[in-house]
Amino acid sequence: MLSKRIIACLDVRDGSVVKGINFEDLRNAGDPATLAQRYNREGIDEIVILDVTATIEKRKALAETIQAVAREIFLPLCVGGGIRGEDHAEAAIEAGADKVGINTAALSQPELITSLAARYGSQAVIVAIDAKREGDRFKIYVRSGQQGTDRDAVEWAREAADRGAGEILLTSIDRDGTKQGFDCELTAAVSAAVPIPVIASGGAGNFAHFVDVFTEGQADAALAASIFHYDEHAVEDLKEHLHAHGIPVRLQSASQEPEGRSQKSE
Repeated sequence: MLSKRIIACLDVRDGSVVKGINFEDLRNAGDPATLAQRYNREGIDEIVILDVTATIEKRKALAETIQAVAREIFLPLCVGGGIRGEDHAEAAIEAGADKVGINTAALSQPELITSLAARYGSQAVIVAIDAKREGDRFKIYVRSGQQGTDRDAVEWAREAADRGAGEILLTSIDRDGTKQGFDCELTAAVSAAVPIPVIASGGAGNFAHFVDVFTEGQADAALAASIFHYDEHAVEDLKEHLHAHGIPVRLQSASQEPEGRSQKSE
């Protein structure tokens, strides 16, 4: 059985990591490179950088952030936010990203998924889906959760996979930053609909929430921010807890050195 992955998310604005609730009221959480270095040491499996206020003028600053983080880690790095075309994806990968996450652009230009997969391989293309519960369905929102669409999260995830996406980064806007637990119903619905890995995001507050999303939610990976950024929970302790509950994870012994970038696995 493949190991479940624990992923740390760095939401970046103007070069600093921020975190809010339901995508709003952002507060500073630290320096991206410093946090990345700590996570690399603690045994996190991957890191995702999301530029929450991406603009053309700030792309140079984002590239510098990517380079600074890439220098500090020895594990897969995904970058998203403001990637609207192949040139933006190319810039992110040249700066040090191993994967790119596309959200709004994927919905407006579905062919971008296919072209990026053809150029870099499906494993490098993550389609991010931000969803809110509305009645008996999950409605997709874009532009950092500010604009609703008429698309259904499960249907879009299926189409994204068909078009060449390698993974789905699925965020529950309802649960984002609340620490009330992942939306396991949403995660399970998408996981059952697609043949590719699903990363659950939004709502992590304690170790039990991770157990739930890997069992009830059928997630392949779980992403969190607040509980790691503010030293509320240690990555190593979380993995030991998951292991004790029969969930396969990559454990790092005290004597084990982090893998080099050339040795990492996707």
